Amino acid sequence: MKLTDMVVPLVIGCIMLWGLVRKVNITEEFTAGAAQGLRDAAELVPILVLLMTAVGMFTASGAADIISSIFGNAAQKLGFPQECLPLVLIRPVSGSGALAAADRLLATISPDSFEGRVASVLMASTETTFYTIAVYSGALRKKAGSRIFIAAAAADITGFVLSVLTVRLMFR
Repeated sequence: MKLTDMVVPLVIGCIMLWGLVRKVNITEEFTAGAAQGLRDAAELVPILVLLMTAVGMFTASGAADIISSIFGNAAQKLGFPQECLPLVLIRPVSGSGALAAADRLLATISPDSFEGRVASVLMASTETTFYTIAVYSGALRKKAGSRIFIAAAAADITGFVLSVLTVRLMFR
């Protein structure tokens, strides 16, 4: 047996030992924590349903393709592959939607092409920022300030631009 196979059991054992030393009712605390976790998860369900519905409608309606075609020429002139624009639109909101868009893209073009490499780097180096903001705001029951959205959009744009630059530098 490897040491890495023992990490989780060791952590659980240490937590239980610490609880016993501090004379904490471990079962009661675990049950209370699990109940709170279920309540928190139940409060997040409406937000998640809203996001999944919005992303589904956005992609099924063809809006992503329309927006991509509108901005395609400008993106091409800036050196960003037009084929990756639907991925750029969906990635900040939905990880599974972006994965589906990347799968469609890589099924139609070679993964070893410039566009395929940009899509792969983009998927690996960006985050579903707006999804994360929505979930955390819902969990904290606070409205997200406009500064959070500006910072998230700036981070996303940076990731998109650096994806192209990275592929250009690494695969010359």
